[in-house]
Amino acid sequence: MIRNAIIIDAGDNIATVLRDVAAGEEVVAGLGDEAVVLVAAEPIPFGHKVAVRAIAKDEEILKYAAVIGAATRDIARGMHVHVQNVVSLRGRGDLEPREK
Repeated sequence: MIRNAIIIDAGDNIATVLRDVAAGEEVVAGLGDEAVVLVAAEPIPFGHKVAVRAIAKDEEILKYAAVIGAATRDIARGMHVHVQNVVSLRGRGDLEPREK
């Protein structure tokens, strides 16, 4: 199975696509010897993120096992994860620290 996306850490809820992916195309996201297979719900440009599982509104977006943002709405598995549905939590002095 040829991988066209990569998952950095087992706890991540997104994968990074390694080339442009068309809506309806199969995404094979690799993590070591394992792979997650899903269908892209919409076009996803090279280097952008895809949800590898459903992500609820306000849930943290995890990449590298680190929080990189929060979902501004529900994100279905296979959807493009980007500025249209994520708010950054990094380098923002206007936010209180999030409690774990």
